[in-house]
Amino acid sequence: MSRSFGVVIAMIAPLATAFAQEKKDSAAQPLKEVVVTAHRKSVENLSIPYMVESIGAKTIAAHQPRTTPEALQGLNGVFVQKTNHGGGSPFVRGLTGNQLLILVDGIRLNNSTFRYGPNQYLNTIDAYSIQRIEVAKGTGSVQYGSDAIGGVVQVFSKEPEFSDKGSRWQGNLLGKYMSAGMEQTGRGELSYSSEKLAVGIGLTYRHFGDLVGGDTTGKQSPSGYEEYAFDIKLKWALPDRSTLTFANQFLRQNHVPVYHKVQLERFRNNEMDPQQRLLTYLRWDKKGETKWMRQLSVTASYQDSREGRISSKQGSTVVRKEQDAVSSFGLSADLSSEIARGWSANSGIELYHDIIGSERYDRNEADGTIRPLRALYPDGSTYGNYSIYTLHHFAWKNFSAELGLRYNAFNIRLEDSSLGQVRIQPSALVANAALMYHVNDHHKLFAALGNGYRAPNIDDMGSLGIVDFRYEVPARDLRAEQSINSELGYKFLDGRFSGAASVFHMDLRNLVTRVRVPGDSISGYPVYRKENVEEGYIWGWEAALSYRAGAHWQFSGNMAWQYGQNETRGEPMRRIPPVNGRLLAAYTDDRWSATMEWLFAGKQDRLAKGDREDNRIPQGGTPGWEVLNLYGGYRWRTIQMNAGLLNLFNIDYRTHGSGINGVGRSYWISVQWRW
Repeated sequence: MSRSFGVVIAMIAPLATAFAQEKKDSAAQPLKEVVVTAHRKSVENLSIPYMVESIGAKTIAAHQPRTTPEALQGLNGVFVQKTNHGGGSPFVRGLTGNQLLILVDGIRLNNSTFRYGPNQYLNTIDAYSIQRIEVAKGTGSVQYGSDAIGGVVQVFSKEPEFSDKGSRWQGNLLGKYMSAGMEQTGRGELSYSSEKLAVGIGLTYRHFGDLVGGDTTGKQSPSGYEEYAFDIKLKWALPDRSTLTFANQFLRQNHVPVYHKVQLERFRNNEMDPQQRLLTYLRWDKKGETKWMRQLSVTASYQDSREGRISSKQGSTVVRKEQDAVSSFGLSADLSSEIARGWSANSGIELYHDIIGSERYDRNEADGTIRPLRALYPDGSTYGNYSIYTLHHFAWKNFSAELGLRYNAFNIRLEDSSLGQVRIQPSALVANAALMYHVNDHHKLFAALGNGYRAPNIDDMGSLGIVDFRYEVPARDLRAEQSINSELGYKFLDGRFSGAASVFHMDLRNLVTRVRVPGDSISGYPVYRKENVEEGYIWGWEAALSYRAGAHWQFSGNMAWQYGQNETRGEPMRRIPPVNGRLLAAYTDDRWSATMEWLFAGKQDRLAKGDREDNRIPQGGTPGWEVLNLYGGYRWRTIQMNAGLLNLFNIDYRTHGSGINGVGRSYWISVQWRW
């Protein structure tokens, strides 16, 4: 391909040749990875009949991604779009937004105002508070409910640990700087451990300057913003083989510009202020002593999400201010059982209730007058999401199987001047089935089939105002979107090698889409209303391979491709990512670490009409690109130093559908002191 590909091959080839001659030893064997999301319990990834990707705390610490969405870049089958510098929306199986479910410690981040298409909500999770991220692809509706059509992204926050060697305090301080003033970060953590009590506390402050692009872009202004976050988690070991966990997470971002709005749509100011999330939960985990109750987990949660928007057009003295607040109350219970030999199950209930507050007004800076307006959503709307599920896991000789069922009911209420009082109560019954053939302990074949759904939400039914480059008006009588997912795959972990490959097909029905209202326009924007009018499909393949050379070296690569077709319109599905992937070479020992990463994406010129009208996508499609990144680290006693050199060849590039270009040649350094 390009010069960067040649450099990668030139650097990797001699290393691979040399280490291929080494003798096998136990340290060279790939690690058996354990994941939770696909089954709602800990299972070896090799034995799960779905494609699951994950990233752990060590990798996050070594690469120090700027945001949580950017931590997912390079994962097999995950493509990250960035509408703005303060956003980041993962695509899984070609879907994103409200067709992809995001969880935080098992609690829904998705609420009733999640938008279709890319959004910024994953970026309201502090990247420094994360222990692990898992992505379960093409499954999740039975396990976790509505919105998991493309799959599930679950973020696990850091867990304080109990101590059996007396009580102790630990802590660390971290500082990070990125060239051209693009980032200044400070993070402090303090933990306490004893036999019965474990506490973890973290505080983060971050200032992001304007993003500097590649060789022809330069500084992209305005794009910088500031962020601060706080997290605390307390765990008590109770005498009845149970544990009580209290957690609180808070993040606020101020003055987050929407770069392409200012550059392309005659806005003198367009920003989100604030972008904020608060999550508090209390979880009780009980280990049982009977086969019907091996483990019981009960969680009560409260989540408050706020999005403020400030905008004003060039040449106008009117400033529009908006704010939406969603209060989400949750209660869930999950029971793990061992019903018989080779037959286990997880069953439970999940209850969520959203209350929406929304306001909008125009303020004239010339005379100070304020004009109240109808908000983006009907103020006081409520959204109930209630479900019951059961997941069963079977093992017999060389076969294992998964069967699951979920019933989900909704109670949606809103009142709008154009719609009147609206109440709908949709429901869904979904099932999944998967079969795995264990060729032996190292090689597995699997097939999976399941249906997914996404119930209409308040954003579908009640939005009024400018969204992207359209003006939306409210809708009613919407039905749930439906999908049927099928997949064939292969996984292996044998000696120094491990890998996986799959081919999938997703049939999509009753898709909620924006439909142009003929002849109508408001403030120069075409008017759209959402309706269940489209059908389509997405199919594709994914492949990944990893090789451990000796105790210290690892080489890996992955690639994914999707093809989406809107059968109703006879055109491509919107925003389908191009072929994309990563090659990686990494060295680690007790003190040193070094990683070379080559990220790439092909050109995407299969565009829907909506893509061609999207001012974030260049005429003729998004060009392909290749980026080479280098990372390194060194530990000396209690000091950990890390550094990164990004986009070594200063390539000017943009991930498909994004509103801002990627970072150009730049560096970052960080120093962490532990005690």
